[in-house]
Amino acid sequence: MARPKKLRCVKCKPDATYFKPRGIPLMELEEIPITIDELEAIRLADYEELYHEDAAKKMKISRQTFGRILNNAHKKVSECLIKGKALKIETKQKEE
Repeated sequence: MARPKKLRCVKCKPDATYFKPRGIPLMELEEIPITIDELEAIRLADYEELYHEDAAKKMKISRQTFGRILNNAHKKVSECLIKGKALKIETKQKEE
């Protein structure tokens, strides 16, 4: 049985919940969901330019967990950019 997932410290409040290629209706695009945890990891590592260890402390998670979340986020964003898919930002944290 897996350990319960702890809520992470997330300060990112996105202004938009979708990003998509211009000129294509959203209903025609495949959506790739990105969690608020993944968006926060991108914000801390790429936008704020924090080291992974410092960013992990801000989110109150281990550095290894932070790296895994960031890697997943980068894969999703790159898939949307390369394959022209819509990126859907899930704004609620899921407690498992």
